[in-house]
Amino acid sequence: MPLVNAAEMLTKAKAGHYAVGQFNINNLEWTKAILLTAQELNSPVILGVSEGAGKYMAGYKTVVGMVNGMLEELNITVPVALHLDHGTYEGAKKCIEAGFSSIMFDGSHYPIEENIEKTKELVAICKEKGLSIEAEVGAIGGEEDGVIGKGECADPQECKQIADLGVTMLAAGIGNIHGKYPENWEGLSFETLDAVQKLTGTMPLVLHGGTGIPADMIKKAISLGVSKINVNTECQLAFQAATRKYIEDGKDLQGKGFDPRKLLAPGFEAIKATVKEKMELFGSVNKA
Repeated sequence: MPLVNAAEMLTKAKAGHYAVGQFNINNLEWTKAILLTAQELNSPVILGVSEGAGKYMAGYKTVVGMVNGMLEELNITVPVALHLDHGTYEGAKKCIEAGFSSIMFDGSHYPIEENIEKTKELVAICKEKGLSIEAEVGAIGGEEDGVIGKGECADPQECKQIADLGVTMLAAGIGNIHGKYPENWEGLSFETLDAVQKLTGTMPLVLHGGTGIPADMIKKAISLGVSKINVNTECQLAFQAATRKYIEDGKDLQGKGFDPRKLLAPGFEAIKATVKEKMELFGSVNKA
C-alpha cells in the first residue's frame, strides 16, 4: 500500500476515541520493526522523522526511498504516513519535495502572527498536494534535536487561530516534554487540553513526548481529543537496553555474534515489543 496522508486515520481515531501512534525512525531497523508491528496488529501508523534523523539517514529522499521500498517488499497493507517531526519552514518544504505524505511545521517559537503567516502558506501547499499538516502552539518541553523547551501550556485562543487555518492536526503544549520526565514533573494540564478541545472541535489533537506519561494520563488525554501520540525516546531506551545486554552477556564474542544483523537483532525485537505495548495502550489495534 502506498504512503497515505494522516487525515483519514486521525479523523477515524478522534471519532473512535483512540489514538494513532507516531513512532520516530532512526534507521532501517527502526523502520522495519515499526512497520512489521503495525502490520501484525492491523494498526494504522505514522513514521516520524526529525530533521536530525533525516540528516543522519543521508537525507529525506533516502528516507522516502527506504520506506516506500519496505512497504512494497514487506507487503504492508495497513495505512502508513511518513511525517516530518518538528519541521522548520525550510525543512517542511524539502520534505514536501522529497515525497513525504505529511509534515509538521513547528512555528511555536515564533510570535503568533508569524506562526500564522508561515502555517497558512504551508497549509496551501499541502492542500494542493494532498498532504496532511500538523502545527504547534506552545513549545513542548525537553530537548528535540537541540531545541529545548520548558513544557509550556498553550493559549487555547491561539490554538483556535492556528486550527482555523485549515491544518489537519494540532499539537498543543499541555505541560508535556520530550525525553525522560523529571521526578518533579507536575503532570499534564487537562484543564488546558479540555479548553483547547472545546475551541477546536473535531480537530485531532497531538500529544508529543509520549514516553514516560502514565497510562491513566494517556487514556484521559485520548478521551479529551488527543488522536495522535508521539513516541521516540521509549524505543531508543528499549533498543539501548537490549543491545547493552547482548554485549554484556558476551554474545558479540560468540561465533559471528559481531555480525551487525545479529548485534542489532535484540534491539530490533525490543522496539517491536515497545511499539506493540503502545499500540495496545493507544487503542489502535485492529483499527487499520
